[in-house]
Amino acid sequence: EPDAMPGQIPDPSVTAGSLPSLGPLAGISIQADIPNGERGSALPTHLYKRRWVIVFLFSAYSLSNAYQWIQYGIISNIIMKFYNVDGFVVDWLSMIYMLAYIPFIFPVTWLLEKYGLRCTALVANALNCAGTWIKVASARPDLFWVTLLGQSASALAQVFILGIPSNLASVWFGANEVSTACSIGVFGNQLGVAIGFLVPPMLVPNVKDVDELANHIRFMFYISAGVATFIFVLVVIVFQERPEIPPTQSQAQTRISRSTDYSYMASIWRLLCNKAFMLLVIGYGLNVGSFYAISTLLNRMIIDRYPGEELNAGRIGLTIVIAGMAGSLICGLWLDKTKTYKQTTLVVYIFSLVGMLVYTFTLNLGHLWVVFITAGVLGFFMTGYLPLGFEFAVELTFPESEGTSSGLLNCSAQIFGIVFTIVQGKIIDKWGTLTGNVFLCIFLLIGTVITGFIKSDLRRQKANQQAEVQRVSVSICVRCLRSETGIFHQIRSQSGLVFAVSSGCLAPVFPHCNILLGDFWGFFAVGDKLLCRYV
Repeated sequence: EPDAMPGQIPDPSVTAGSLPSLGPLAGISIQADIPNGERGSALPTHLYKRRWVIVFLFSAYSLSNAYQWIQYGIISNIIMKFYNVDGFVVDWLSMIYMLAYIPFIFPVTWLLEKYGLRCTALVANALNCAGTWIKVASARPDLFWVTLLGQSASALAQVFILGIPSNLASVWFGANEVSTACSIGVFGNQLGVAIGFLVPPMLVPNVKDVDELANHIRFMFYISAGVATFIFVLVVIVFQERPEIPPTQSQAQTRISRSTDYSYMASIWRLLCNKAFMLLVIGYGLNVGSFYAISTLLNRMIIDRYPGEELNAGRIGLTIVIAGMAGSLICGLWLDKTKTYKQTTLVVYIFSLVGMLVYTFTLNLGHLWVVFITAGVLGFFMTGYLPLGFEFAVELTFPESEGTSSGLLNCSAQIFGIVFTIVQGKIIDKWGTLTGNVFLCIFLLIGTVITGFIKSDLRRQKANQQAEVQRVSVSICVRCLRSETGIFHQIRSQSGLVFAVSSGCLAPVFPHCNILLGDFWGFFAVGDKLLCRYV
């Protein structure tokens, strides 16, 4: 092979073993470490377009289930009159969602780990659909126990739904869109709650005739049953377990590790021993439990201060959730862009507390338009916190199952939700709405302090960064240039790694490179090492 001469640019397709001799530079050896990966090759990854179909289908059946959670509570005064029960009993139609979650979350997360997303989706939709049709048969004043049975079936379905967004996002979506995908999954649940606030007061007016009221209630049940059945059919036909090729390096590693030595009980124990995660569990429970209490008791709060405003009570609830949906999506996009999980979670928590304080002290002013504004601010941050908690938990607990970590978060939220709903309801009955809301503000302050003590250990991000091996192509381009100190050769790999070489001197135009001087003639890559062969 002829020597490379100044000004001559050889064929860029020259590969290791056929690189032209560099004449006077013969005998130099170079070794450069590339500092963004562990030893070994990267595992194959791929993003499928159908991932968007999967996440939106999940959002649809989450919507159907979440709608049923609040459909009684927002018209609680009408339900009390129709079934001739007191307000605390009607509150349990919402709290049954929280109560069912606590004992069933561990067997359901085990089922998720054992049989996967499709199995849990089918069970969730079967239970949800059954619950809606049972309630169709309960539209009679003497059949409260039937409507409770139907609501219990829907509540059990929720256990198979609530913790899925972070798991589905990790299984189907890339590292730079996983938080957005999780937000979309949560978005469906929030939209269902929003519709639950808006639609029941429109479909079930506060009429005196019991037969007419029964027809309105039955019509409401028929609509939810038809929607749930249609979504169930779509899930059976369309919903898939997981993509053939994982979307990220962290997910590829997870598949390998869980297929060999994964133990569900050992995973639970590791999560319970994770101090940062357990602090998040408490903080998440306090925040989301407060949201559950506000949503369940909203009708009573508004009617107490603004009698006859059932429809506006639903609209205020709608405002809370719609603002929260915007907050969720914005927070998800922000996380994908910045990866600032701890900082974002803490800021949103602080503003949730501020929003709750403002809502508390403006509710009694006598101006509904003020309540709409303050409720919107509260919802933007308090409901927007939901996907932040899920994603922060996944980061703190990787490579543990996303379904298990989010299940523990939701279990905490349900426990606090039941306690807050019962206690705040009793406080409202005895001392009024203001005192009841101050009670929640105190616990949001505690949650804010706890969140500040969480150590930010982003394990999933570290796994993705370490597994992305720099693939240095052995196809290089050699250029000979002139400088004040003489002739040097510029060697550029296709990955962008650049060296300027002269006789006796090697100046890498790339950070963090370990350099060994000597002569060389062959240039090649092995794993994450860029090497030059001895003559």
